[in-house]
Formats: sequence, structure tokens, C-alpha cells
Amino acid sequence: MRRNGRRYLSVFCIAAMGLAVVLESQQAPDAAAYRERSRQYSANVEKTGLAQPFKGITTNGTLQPGLFEIRSTGIFTVPVRSAADAFLASLTPEQRTRVLFPIDDEEWRKWANPHIYFRQGVSFEEMSAAQRDAAIAMLSASLSAKGLKLTRDIMHLNETLGELNNNNFVEYGEFKYWITMMGQPSTTEPWGWQLDGHHLNVNYFVLGDQVVMTPAFWGSEPTVAKAGKYAGTVILQDEQNKGLALVRALTPDQQRHAVLETAKKGNNILAQAFSDNVVLDYAGVRVSSFSAAQKRQLLDLVGLYVGNLRDAHAKVHLADVEKRLDDTWFAWIGGTEDNSVYYYRVHSPVVLIEFDHETPVGLRHINPPGVPNREHVHAVVRTPNGNDYGKDLLRLHYQQHPH
Repeated sequence: MRRNGRRYLSVFCIAAMGLAVVLESQQAPDAAAYRERSRQYSANVEKTGLAQPFKGITTNGTLQPGLFEIRSTGIFTVPVRSAADAFLASLTPEQRTRVLFPIDDEEWRKWANPHIYFRQGVSFEEMSAAQRDAAIAMLSASLSAKGLKLTRDIMHLNETLGELNNNNFVEYGEFKYWITMMGQPSTTEPWGWQLDGHHLNVNYFVLGDQVVMTPAFWGSEPTVAKAGKYAGTVILQDEQNKGLALVRALTPDQQRHAVLETAKKGNNILAQAFSDNVVLDYAGVRVSSFSAAQKRQLLDLVGLYVGNLRDAHAKVHLADVEKRLDDTWFAWIGGTEDNSVYYYRVHSPVVLIEFDHETPVGLRHINPPGVPNREHVHAVVRTPNGNDYGKDLLRLHYQQHPH
């Protein structure tokens, strides 16, 4: 059994930490200068992060075969396709040329959590009210009610972050989120969309009645809006609290295996942007040692993340996770007290979930620099073994239907 696991820090994460030093000022930068800096930053991280072709997240560098297949789920994706068609129809011809990419374009892999990353596509900021409504309708057709609310709340909290930085709406804001589309919406051919912005990155692949919604990144700084335009908005509290409840529900022996480190000194998340090929061994406690009640508790935790996908497809994915529950691992870094900061990971052949309390970036003038806190949270969901972005399904589709 593998307990401790190798820990990898991607080049992108290193670059992002370096960026934190650069972006110290609370004052809004010059818009043109900021845009150029964004372009340069993006070119640098893409040069490194995309240097290798996509393979997928593995435990040892080798993909586990036979995990994914083209099959009927019996769940219609027509509402998603119709909403995507309506969104495209709302755009101008020039906007459509910026939104549309080929299905196998590397644009899929060009997403990032930092606000400074330079995005392609069309932003909510430039959309008309009708276009925004059409974009939200596409998200609504694709996500569950919970997933849509989380998406909009993260966007709202990015507005709050701008308010907390002396109304800096050059770098932050509710509508600084971009949509791109890979392939044309279809009932038979593969296609999908991407939503990309600060603390919110969703990749949504569709093939027939199958859907893959990973990589998906959800986060915010702050996690609670205590004042301002969106006062009262709060996110990821269930994900935070139910993770803590799960580690507390473990026996002393299970905790001894699960807890990799009791002191959380920095950021621990490993599978964020430009980490498509990260090698991450299983670590912590194996779920095969769990009682039936503990297994149910873990599935409920996984369901919080998978449940951001529209309900029927979420059930399909959760069933896939449950089939491989005994091959799933749960790992923890940090304390287990009521107000502790921590990181946890759920890792199986078909799902990787990470939750992390992060050090301050946009609120270093409010919270102690370099110290993880509950006001900055990152969470990422991945499909290991080559099916992020639906890549393995796309490979199988090409085998069956050469293009």
C-alpha cells in the first residue's frame, strides 16, 4: 500500500506564486499596461505548461486502460445543445470567430485560475444584456441549480474582491469571465464549451448523451462577502465542513494513515491549471478500510463536487466513482479543529478532487501574507487516466469514426 505519495508542484504553481509578489498594489493598474502584462504572463506559462502533449493525470506515469467507454447514458443533452446554439446565434459574426475552435484544439488546455491570465473567446464584460442572458441560459442547461448558483456566486465574489481592493475593476469584476466553444453543438459529433476566469474554470465536453465536466476549478478570495454589492454571498462551506466531518469520522488508525502532515504551512493543491499530466501517487487512507457509514459519508462529499453537473449526468458520474470506491484514497494535510485550515484529496482511477485553504493573494492587505486562511479557497475536480476534457472519449470516437 502506498501511503505518503510523491508531491509535485507544477511550473505553473511556481509562476503563480511569483506573480503574487508582483501584484502587491491595491491600486488599479493602467488598463493598457495590465493587458500587455497579461499577454506576457500567459505566453510564459503556456510555453512551459503546454510543452508536452496531453496525456492525463496518472499515479505512476502510465495510464490505466479500459476505464472509459462510449456508451448510452439515456440522458438527453438536447437542452444543452439548444442553449449553446442560441448563445452562438446571439453573437455577432466577429464574436463567433473568436468563440469557436476545432474540437481537438489546444484551447481546451488554455485555462487558468489567476486573474491576470489572458483569455480567448468573448467575455461577459463585452456582451450585451441579451448575450449575457443567452450565456447564462447555456450554463443553466448544463449545470445543476447548485452548480449554476456556485458559478454566479464566484463571479459575484470577484466583484467583492474588486471592492476590497479600492474598487480595482481593471483586474477584478463580476463579468471578467470568458466563453469559448470547441466544435459545433451537435447530437452526434463531439463538442463542448469552456468558461474561464478568476477562480472559475469549467470545461464541458459533450458526445451524444455523455458529458465530461473536468477539469473544473471552483474557488474565491474572499469566500464570504461581508459588505458591498453582493453582501451575504458565501461559497464552498459545505465542501469545507463536510471534509472536516469526514476526517473526524475516521478511527485513530485510519487517521494515522490519512493525515500526511498536521501542520499546513502553505498551498498544497497540485492539479490546478497546466497540470494536465501531473504524476500523483495515491496517498492517505484507502477507502476499502472504511465502514459502510464512512463510505456513504465519502460519497456524499464527492457528490458535492460532481453535483455541480446537471442532476441526471451527476448520478452517472457518481455511480462510476462508487464502482471504484475500494480503489479510492483519502488524504489530509492540516489540523482537525473547528477553525483549522487544511487540504484534502479524494483520489481514485476515475476522479481526483482537491480542496485547499490558500495563502492570501488579493487580500494580503487584510490577511497575513504567507499564512493559509479560510477566506481563500481553491477546489479542483479532475478525471485521471486521460479523460479530462473528454479526451479519451474523443480518442475512442475517432477510432470508431475516422475524421
